[in-house]
Amino acid sequence: MDAFIDSLMNEMTVEEKAGQLTLYTSGWDVTGPVLRDDYMDELRAGRAGNLFNAHTVDYATNLQRIAVEETRLGIPLLFGLDVIHGYKTTFPIPLAEAASWDMDIIEKSAHLAAKEAASAGVNWTYNPMVDIARDPRWGRIAEGSGEDPYLGGLIGAAKVRGIQGSDLSDPTTILACVKHFAAYGASQAGRDYHTVDMSDRELRQNYLPPYKAALDAGATTVMTSFNEVDGVPASGNKYLMTEILRNEWGFDGFVVTDYTSINEMVPHGAVANLKEAAELAFNAGVQMDMQGGVYSQYIPELIEEGKIKESDLNDYVRQVLEMKYKLGLFEDPYRYLNKEREQSTLYAQELMDHSLLAGKESIVLLKNEPAGKNSENLLPLSKNTRSVALIGPLADNQKDMLGTWHVAGDESKVVTLLEGIKQTAPNVRINYARGAGFNGDDKSGFAEAIAAARRSDVVVMAIGEDYTQSGEAASRTEIGLPGPQQELIEAIHALGKPIVAVVMAGRPLTINWIDENIPAVMNAWHLGTMSGKAIAETLFGDHNPGGKLTITFPKNVGQIPVYYNMKNTGRPFDANNKYTSKYLDVSNEPLYPFGYGLSYTTFEYSNLNLSSNELSAEGSITVNVTVKNTGKYQGKEVVQLYIRDLVGSVTRPVKELKGFEKISLAPGESKQVSFTITNKDLEFYTRDMTFKSEPGDFKVFVGTNSAETLEADFVLK
Repeated sequence: MDAFIDSLMNEMTVEEKAGQLTLYTSGWDVTGPVLRDDYMDELRAGRAGNLFNAHTVDYATNLQRIAVEETRLGIPLLFGLDVIHGYKTTFPIPLAEAASWDMDIIEKSAHLAAKEAASAGVNWTYNPMVDIARDPRWGRIAEGSGEDPYLGGLIGAAKVRGIQGSDLSDPTTILACVKHFAAYGASQAGRDYHTVDMSDRELRQNYLPPYKAALDAGATTVMTSFNEVDGVPASGNKYLMTEILRNEWGFDGFVVTDYTSINEMVPHGAVANLKEAAELAFNAGVQMDMQGGVYSQYIPELIEEGKIKESDLNDYVRQVLEMKYKLGLFEDPYRYLNKEREQSTLYAQELMDHSLLAGKESIVLLKNEPAGKNSENLLPLSKNTRSVALIGPLADNQKDMLGTWHVAGDESKVVTLLEGIKQTAPNVRINYARGAGFNGDDKSGFAEAIAAARRSDVVVMAIGEDYTQSGEAASRTEIGLPGPQQELIEAIHALGKPIVAVVMAGRPLTINWIDENIPAVMNAWHLGTMSGKAIAETLFGDHNPGGKLTITFPKNVGQIPVYYNMKNTGRPFDANNKYTSKYLDVSNEPLYPFGYGLSYTTFEYSNLNLSSNELSAEGSITVNVTVKNTGKYQGKEVVQLYIRDLVGSVTRPVKELKGFEKISLAPGESKQVSFTITNKDLEFYTRDMTFKSEPGDFKVFVGTNSAETLEADFVLK
């Protein structure tokens, strides 16, 4: 490889080298599969070495042919695409799938998505997004794994393994890209593209670990974020791109900007013009310019003026060419462009089956109580139920079930909830009414919905967000049910019928009224192609839900940010003392805490014990707990381990997730679950910014979620 790339680079002009650091969109997302004329000229001139939003074998083959046969050096293109939770076959949005707490499922989703995308000519995806987010107003919370750095790191690493496999030259695997570096999820006020301002301690303790975990799993590329960090936009931030990423972490792949983010350093106010932007980004350690065109335009003259080094240019180009070589593109530029493989892979049964499995495992049961005078919990519904009213804008809806970033997902393949119930409970009469939409205040459908509810035994409300109301550029200041849906469910509730609320959204919604008034509440996110079947099988008991939240649900937006691993204050909450840290109008507790999720069965935790109450620097402690299924159904439970460092040289969180195990128990079955705690689990950035543990007293918590736990104590000697 080194000899080949040396030989190739000896033939390249500075302009052609700059072209390898340039990435343009094909315009597919705007105009269909037609490359815009100016980019086609750049491609033929060797000034555009990479394209994104160009997919399908037919379309990509033509573009690759131009690069290989019509440019001077014939260097093949990289084809990138945002394959966030599936290519054609769509899996649950990332925030949903994180709720499965199942690394095997998450890795397989990533593998199958990469396999399907690769069959359509894609060889690079901008995934995983590992941004930690604590503010559900931020629409892109849907793309990540929630609020916890430990869990976020495990999920990021699983996705990298799934996307890249063990051999990049395997045409069913593609390059992964870890994004958005760094701290994009902490945008102020939850507003997309907004400023981020935090201490270096907070950055390193809570926001950087998932990026590092994904890179340690072998991720080959990194994407910059739109935000600034410490006053410098990420795409021009040498501290992030060189000092941390290269020098500290030893990353040897390449960094690509987010869409036009070099150009955007001008309105940020960090540079006066695009030429200065190109210089700042290049010298910060950014290899590839996405869509902005500033590298292609300005690198030659910046080299000539001595403002950037040709040796750095050569290093950057080498990093890009190495990825193309490792993908096998120099050996066969068309290895990802096989029409037969494309036709046999798209929507293959393996993918559809996994979409269903992942969907079911991502559902979180938030509430399940008896309705009316019944002694039994409302869910699961009986397949002998005579009639069900299915009401709401997500009841018979294909497109919105796909969720944000569904890219090439085909809505016609989506199983709606209406269809899913018909398949799962064919003897149940369904009275369907849309009732309301997602926007405005049109209540003209209320009468039909009320009539449908009146003539039914049970009501299922399919409510939430459409696919545009979360995701990129979809921040919201109010995160309740959009449009007239809240009024709709209140009108149905007034009838006195048993109601199941199935909430589908890309973020936590403020559903305090629903929690107080509706006996059964299921959070079904946006689950992708097999959404309706996954939800229906769960509603009617073919599947027992076991998902757990990876993001805290607030009671209202005034609590935001609210997250489980917060710190205490000098005046901790005291109900009897006004002058402690609390609100006058609502409690400090969230609506649903991190790690929360119910089951159709019940679990009892007991016998928490430690192998020792003392831990040495080189030793370990085994934590044991007994978990028993005390209900009537086979069920899965995510047993969660948290620790607290009671005194530190800097203040420490009230709880930190340090382990979990997902188990399955039959009714009446018990299992002892064991965890191991070592000194490494207790390390943090101390007062002098050394990453180490400190001797002292600790608490260990084990339980069904972050708020309901058993606890024990130990000392680190």
